[in-house]
Amino acid sequence: MRARIYKPARSAMTSGMAKTKRWVLEYAPAAPRDIDPLMGWTSSADTQSQVRLRFDSKEAALDYAEAHGIDAVVQEPKPRKLNIRPRGYGENFATDRRETWTH
Repeated sequence: MRARIYKPARSAMTSGMAKTKRWVLEYAPAAPRDIDPLMGWTSSADTQSQVRLRFDSKEAALDYAEAHGIDAVVQEPKPRKLNIRPRGYGENFATDRRETWTH
C-alpha cells in the first residue's frame, strides 16, 4: 500500500490557519474510479482511499506507517511568509498619515 504524509494547506476561503497544524496520512488510490452507466456517479471498490489518519507530528505518522508496513512518501510543507503590518488595520484610519488619502 502506498500513502502520502503531508500537512494540509489552509483553506482559500479564510485567512485563518485552523486544521493545518496536524499531519495527515492519506492512502493512494489502488484502483481507478468507475462511472455508473445509469446515474453517472463515480464509485470505487477501494475503501482505503476514504481513510485519512491525523497525527500530531510527522514522526508519529512515519512511525505508524513503518509499524503497519505502509510505503509512505512525505511531502514537506512550504513555509508561509507572515503578513503582519507594523500598525495593523487601524493604520487605514490614522490621523497622522504621511500619504494622502487615496480612496
